[in-house]
Amino acid sequence: MQKKKLVVLTGAGISAESGLRTFRDSDGLWEGYQIEDVATPRAWRKNPQLVLDFYNYRRRDVAAAQPNAAHFGLAELEHDFDVTIITQNIDDLHERGGSTNVLHLHGEIFKMRSERDEELLYEIKGDINLGDTAEDGAQLRPNIVWFEEAVPMIEVAVPVVHQADFFAVVGTSLVVYPAAGLITVADDAIPKFIVDKKIPYTSAIHNVTAIEKPATEGVKDLREILLRLK
Repeated sequence: MQKKKLVVLTGAGISAESGLRTFRDSDGLWEGYQIEDVATPRAWRKNPQLVLDFYNYRRRDVAAAQPNAAHFGLAELEHDFDVTIITQNIDDLHERGGSTNVLHLHGEIFKMRSERDEELLYEIKGDINLGDTAEDGAQLRPNIVWFEEAVPMIEVAVPVVHQADFFAVVGTSLVVYPAAGLITVADDAIPKFIVDKKIPYTSAIHNVTAIEKPATEGVKDLREILLRLK
């Protein structure tokens, strides 16, 4: 029998339990930095060294982190469902937790690209330095979608959500667009679930079950409900 399609949108809340802090939990600061100083095209033009230092630090941070029970729990759902993870996170904890179909909306910390040609992509485990160049001679930058940049992967995500039999949101406040709008793309008739320690405003969304718990606890509840429904 063909497995039903489960699409899960994840955000910073799932990685926070692996020790990766989110700027929204720390008064607009991300590891002590103002977002506009390290995560915008203007910041890159103004001080590329600062931006590289910040993401080099983040890369080491992610490498040291480990997947948690929520990552493992979502991966285990692949036994019973055709699962696609759409994540706003730039870490690789879903992949290390065992998920095999992960779509990164906002880029990946372990990839870098030419600042001129976003198709020139490379794996990176260490640091990116000023003067490191792509094949086209342009400076290499993190393969991250910064604030004020387009989110090209949203065009890949929308048809995936359209096909979902179940849609879940785990660990996101649903305030960063266009990712937050994906829940409105899902068919009104399908069951939807939101797992977060603080449930965001969703009164306009139909068929929503709220699980107000941290991701590691809430994903257990989500799995139990989904297995009853499948």
